[in-house]
Amino acid sequence: MSKVVHPYAHRLVILRGWKSRWFADKNYASNLAGDVLIRRFLDKKLRGMYISTVDIERNNKSLKILVHTSRPGMIIGRSGEGAAKLKAELLKSLSKSKINLPEEVKFDIIEVTNPDADAAIVAYGIAEGLEKRLPYRRVLKQMIEKVMAARGVKGARIFIGGRLGGAEIARTEQIKKGSIPLQTFRADVDFAREKAHMTYGDIGIKVWIYRGEIFNEDKK
Repeated sequence: MSKVVHPYAHRLVILRGWKSRWFADKNYASNLAGDVLIRRFLDKKLRGMYISTVDIERNNKSLKILVHTSRPGMIIGRSGEGAAKLKAELLKSLSKSKINLPEEVKFDIIEVTNPDADAAIVAYGIAEGLEKRLPYRRVLKQMIEKVMAARGVKGARIFIGGRLGGAEIARTEQIKKGSIPLQTFRADVDFAREKAHMTYGDIGIKVWIYRGEIFNEDKK
């Protein structure tokens, strides 16, 4: 049997950092539960706003939530009203779940400069196309061409599975261009999963994007 490893976890410490950055001696369970609730809340609330990743940083006195998105204006709103409202709703949801919060909670929104080379944003774009009832083959072809035209992309693969086109029997479809060296540690492979919510069930989406190799000199 083949042993498939998550491309992000496979490169942790070598190329990637942890998405939750904190150390806890006593409150580990509470902090972990808080992280899970924060991610669930933001995934649900910010669906449709092209979110790439959500990073969480903690210390004894503060909690910092970093939301990476290609459309920051949609979240921030006019004069920062949207971000303030979202932060208030998040804190209310966490306090309702009896999660211990530090004195200071920061909510930062960071713009993704090259969204066509970001797997999570591309996966959501595919989900959006499928939910609008566009032909799935056309969505795949258009998206992979868009990805390959992006700066720094050397290969891409898109996989979808489910009741494609409303068919009775579920099946899979995939499209690939360029190379994707999954076993090469220094290969910068971005990976994301997404679901397109259809009336007849969900369609699963997986996206791999290869952005070249990273060497020590480049990282410095």
